[in-house]
Amino acid sequence: MYESHGIATIDKTPEPFRVTSKNHRTGEFTGRFSTHAQPDFQGTLYGGRSIMFEAKRTSKDRITRNVLTDTQMDVLEKHSRLGALCGVCICIQDDFFFIPWNVWRDMKEMYGRQYLKPDDIEEYKVKFDGAVHFLMHTEELKGAYENAERKR
Repeated sequence: MYESHGIATIDKTPEPFRVTSKNHRTGEFTGRFSTHAQPDFQGTLYGGRSIMFEAKRTSKDRITRNVLTDTQMDVLEKHSRLGALCGVCICIQDDFFFIPWNVWRDMKEMYGRQYLKPDDIEEYKVKFDGAVHFLMHTEELKGAYENAERKR
């Protein structure tokens, strides 16, 4: 969606996975994660700014801060400090949100607890029409995003 309109190029980060055994006859294998996972997606926005974010989903009525690993949070923090657009793209039940990294990181101070409910984060809600429009509130992309929306 974003790449075809020149707004961003974003790639899925491969999971660090190692095959531990194979059954060549059946094509089955056993494996395990070899290191702590990095955030799910990273790329470049129109204008050259980096983007990095984690994606999480829950069927419950809230999402807890600890769904991100310490490694994922450390990487998001490092990239954010260097100027990247970082955040957590979440789905709570059927609602989608793009939570800026500083809000996710500081949720205890901001909301008084280590979880978020949809009512807490309404301002970060994003459109879903088969694709999650997680960049729709990104200030520096508003013009490019709105032009792409008109062309759809």
